[in-house]
Amino acid sequence: MLEIFLLNYGITPTFYESEYNKYYEDAMFGNSELDQFHPDIIYIHTTNRNIIDYPSILDEEKIIKQKLDSEYQKYANMWDKLFTKFKAIIIQNNFEYPFYRLLGNKDVSDIHGRINFINNLNAKFYEYANTHSNFFINDINYLSSCYGLDKWSNQLYWHMYKYALELPAIPYLAFNIANIIKSIYGKNKKALVLDLDNTLWGGVVGDDGVDNLAIGPEVPSGQVYSEIQTYIKEQQKLGIILNINSKNEYENALAGLNHPDSILKPEDFIIIKANWNPKNANMNDIAKELNLGPDSFVFVDDNPAERHIVASTFPNMGIPEIDVPENYIRIIDHNGYFEMTNFAQEDLKKNELYQDNAKRSQMMATFENYEDYLKSLKMKAEIKSFKPIYLERIAQLSNKSNQFNLTTKRYSLADIEKVANSEDYIKIYGKLTDIFGDNGLISVVIGHIKGSELHLDLWIMSCRVLKRDMELAMLDELVAKAQEEKIRKIYGYYYPTLKNKMVEDFYEKQGFKLESKDEKGNKFYSLNVDNYQNQNKVIEVER
Repeated sequence: MLEIFLLNYGITPTFYESEYNKYYEDAMFGNSELDQFHPDIIYIHTTNRNIIDYPSILDEEKIIKQKLDSEYQKYANMWDKLFTKFKAIIIQNNFEYPFYRLLGNKDVSDIHGRINFINNLNAKFYEYANTHSNFFINDINYLSSCYGLDKWSNQLYWHMYKYALELPAIPYLAFNIANIIKSIYGKNKKALVLDLDNTLWGGVVGDDGVDNLAIGPEVPSGQVYSEIQTYIKEQQKLGIILNINSKNEYENALAGLNHPDSILKPEDFIIIKANWNPKNANMNDIAKELNLGPDSFVFVDDNPAERHIVASTFPNMGIPEIDVPENYIRIIDHNGYFEMTNFAQEDLKKNELYQDNAKRSQMMATFENYEDYLKSLKMKAEIKSFKPIYLERIAQLSNKSNQFNLTTKRYSLADIEKVANSEDYIKIYGKLTDIFGDNGLISVVIGHIKGSELHLDLWIMSCRVLKRDMELAMLDELVAKAQEEKIRKIYGYYYPTLKNKMVEDFYEKQGFKLESKDEKGNKFYSLNVDNYQNQNKVIEVER
């Protein structure tokens, strides 16, 4: 079941599975099959059935604390052992509640209660997660409560098959795990595109008028839409880009968003398409203007016909099947489009960065000479070797960059940490600022040193800074680093995908020599660094 969901996210997994109830032995003592498999991700599926020593009503507080520490330490030792051996990502279940309460409601508050014990044990798991990168909690406590604890803990499946949850619940479990994994590998959606009438407010602004829209505290339906807008506003704070795609007059759309009880205002949106064009055409325009692939978007519309038209045009777009407004939040949220594993400060400024890009586009229109425009931006770049503070952002960028990505290699945080700590690599990041603001960390190059050669494993750049000559500044610095390491030649690789055609001839434009090309379009290049001349003319670089 997990494989099906991962394949749907474009991730092809291979599995090693421990024998029944042998997860601890595999983790602590290993075996040749597991060692040879050498996992990238380890998922530990334990439940409250695996808790060995619950408190007894006769136990003193000191004994209960010892039981809690002992139970936790078993897991912590296992995680530490796995990290040391495999340097892998670990996904660990927390514990769901038991299907009965010996102490009734007091079970949650009394130290002898099993629910109290589980809550304290879960808290220790969360503390470990907050102090260890590459460790993530699969929240089956939340899943089981949403599913229904009595159904989730169906005792027939335990006593017949030793399933700790009923068979129909397994897809929910697998989907939740898959969402964590796809987030780790940068498969999250990036932007929301929202309808207006009966999606962000009740009523049709063009027919009913602004004063008669259902939004705000006055009526129950208005409260529902206020809560929907609050939820979307919180998504924006996490870096989700907001846009509008509505069949409406533009002035009416703005009037609705400027309603005194509207939580979302026009300035919260990067692009507002309020017109009478087909919504799939508007979606295509939004994707082009933001320079994002259609699969980066979630389209939310109350009209099933509009959803069908957009889905037919963009089959990989997230399009939730919403029904009544009271369910909008739950449906969007449970689809896991924006599953959060790691996020960097750049995420919190995402909408601001895209708004700054719009200002740059407006300014560009006033120049006849493109180089003069670039110079007018007064760009400054910081290009340096990897620093620990930026490793999460570097891993995130490696998984999110599709268009300017020459090899399409993906790195987890654990992978980036290995590269950062190795002397066998030249690894540089690039940050860029200009008169409009800070673009953040937007480019990464990783090269593997082999004698007097440097082989480029990764060259990526955010689509936000395309055509700003940042790639030239990165190449200048890469060559300088290579010369310091007595490297004579740099070798570059281009592997074509459906999304990276824009960099098909990138190396040729930078002066690399084409060495070979195969029938699949894979290209191999070389650059002699001895005679290299710096190419960047418009960016001031801090080395």
